[in-house]
Amino acid sequence: MSYNKSKVPEFRFLEFQGDWKEFKIGNILTIGSGRDYKHLEEGSIPVFGSGGLMTKVNDYLYDGETVCIGRKGTIDKPMYFNGKIWTVDTLFYTHSFHNSLPKFIYYLFLKINWKQHNEAGGVPSLSKSIIEKIQLVLPSLPEQQKIASFLTAIDTKIVLLNKKKSLLEQYKKGVMQQIFSQKIRFKDDNEEDFPKWEVKKLKQILTIGNGRDYRHLGEGDIPVFGTGGLMTKVDDYLYDGETVCIGRKGTIDRPMYFNGKIWTVDTLFYTHSFVDVLPKFVYILFLKINWKQHNEAGGVPSLSKSTIEQIYLSIPTLPEQTKISDFLFVIDNKINMIDKQLEFTKTYKKGLLQQLFV
Repeated sequence: MSYNKSKVPEFRFLEFQGDWKEFKIGNILTIGSGRDYKHLEEGSIPVFGSGGLMTKVNDYLYDGETVCIGRKGTIDKPMYFNGKIWTVDTLFYTHSFHNSLPKFIYYLFLKINWKQHNEAGGVPSLSKSIIEKIQLVLPSLPEQQKIASFLTAIDTKIVLLNKKKSLLEQYKKGVMQQIFSQKIRFKDDNEEDFPKWEVKKLKQILTIGNGRDYRHLGEGDIPVFGTGGLMTKVDDYLYDGETVCIGRKGTIDRPMYFNGKIWTVDTLFYTHSFVDVLPKFVYILFLKINWKQHNEAGGVPSLSKSTIEQIYLSIPTLPEQTKISDFLFVIDNKINMIDKQLEFTKTYKKGLLQQLFV
């Protein structure tokens, strides 16, 4: 790729030269309106609205490559599709492309600030006439193909990473069900069975600590967490060591494991002083608990110390906890690695969308 100025992108494949040309959307494609599908029977052809897949029917409105954009509701999530499709009246589809490739148009549509073209004060809306007047800058068809193929390869990688992550998450969920129903039991180092699990209240195995306000603290490198996740970083800590956090108010069903210096605000409990239990194993146990079942509020979900402390759990011996924790955290580490790859790939794609187009 090379760097260029004028009516060309920041980065460009070396084999292409010359300025890109401006076109109105209405001059390079035709916008089709969606229609009601309720007269149709069940089938294999997808029906899409601006919110995504709705159902499947036995007839199609269009067959081929198309780029869809919301007419009403979600107007900023363009969708590429190739095949037989039906769209309802909240979703436009496109066809009859001139001097443009559908896949390239899809990537251009991802760059458009559709909300800027919103015509309604309430539910976001777009009209054909507004869309048709939007100016786009296009290269030759071969260059469009090169760019579209390059970005499609990145999209394929994102899809594969998501699939890999989903499979690992399903595997972990299945294994956890087997472990905690004790259909799977680990052996000790001598290949002997571990002792039976003991039922205990949470208050017998740990202490629950309250979060506190952090606004009197200075800026630093110690993370401050609330139920929504990381909030800021400060120069002091509330607790130092392994802990499992659970929401007191708001998001109460997303336990978090942390090891190190930490500060939590008053919407997030932290745990400490563990007795005959490993913090990592407590985190795994917390993932199994239906926290919403223990919700004490009619409005914003809430938990109290006393309610949490009374929850009964089955606890194995420390050596078996270690085996279980080590096994499941290996899976977690693999999932986290895929998450990092996904984040990097999505950021890379976002940058390319800025640099490969005018």
